[in-house]
Amino acid sequence: MRFDAVRVDGAEGRRLADMMDSITAGDPGPIVTESNRCRAVYFYLPAGSTAHRVWAPGVTQFNSVSGTVSYVPVPALSGDTWPLFWYCPPSNPDRFVHPAILRNAAAALFGHPMSFAEEES
Repeated sequence: MRFDAVRVDGAEGRRLADMMDSITAGDPGPIVTESNRCRAVYFYLPAGSTAHRVWAPGVTQFNSVSGTVSYVPVPALSGDTWPLFWYCPPSNPDRFVHPAILRNAAAALFGHPMSFAEEES
């Protein structure tokens, strides 16, 4: 399976996950939290959707662009997978976090104005 991911560390990552959960009425797409190290939160997006995009400071991209290799943690869907936990497990195989909603939420959270119209043209 191919997908892109973005990571936000610490309390900001948890706040962004909470914001996405609220915005999407409880179905933000697959999100994983890490309980050790930097307490990262990973958001899983459609393959190719994070490349060549402007992201707010504090967001780390992992993408499936040709010629790149990225490794992101993915816990099992059931059982104990400490230190990884599903904040929101995938609701179906084709369900991912919506890139534009996540980028706008991250920009709002981090107070980083972005002009997506210029970027998309």
